[in-house]
Amino acid sequence: MAPPPSYAVSPFVSLIVRVLTFICLIISLILLATATGTASTTYVEVQVRFKDFIAYRYLCAAVVIGLVYTAMQTGFTIFQITTGNRFGGDGLVFIDFYGDKAASYILGTGGAASIGMAVDLKDIGDALGISHFMSITNAAASLCLLAFVFTAVSSVFSSFALPKRA
Repeated sequence: MAPPPSYAVSPFVSLIVRVLTFICLIISLILLATATGTASTTYVEVQVRFKDFIAYRYLCAAVVIGLVYTAMQTGFTIFQITTGNRFGGDGLVFIDFYGDKAASYILGTGGAASIGMAVDLKDIGDALGISHFMSITNAAASLCLLAFVFTAVSSVFSSFALPKRA
């Protein structure tokens, strides 16, 4: 009986997916960090930043974790392309696979929590005059969700490298 076919993905394709993930995350972090607004009521004006909302703080943490993980994996992929060997040999394929899974879940929950909060607060944000702030943070959350998709694709690619067991 013939062995099952191999579906190994080229390291160049993996590198492209990881670079796209990194670009989405860095832009998301820049948008989130620079987003400010001024909430106005009849009595007071308050400066609003992402750190004033728990969901946006979680988004920031998810993006930073995703950036660190993606930068590390991008370095490993570049190492594989330049030398022709995987960093750490075949023993780290499980770390690649499960790391991609964990990173994608963190990015997915960070983006989803932020978009969910923004939808809930849309009317309040319009009334307070911070709709521009909410739009920028929505863009940051959307880019985080796009990075989630790229990381999930990377997880599928890394699953192809797992040892086949019958």
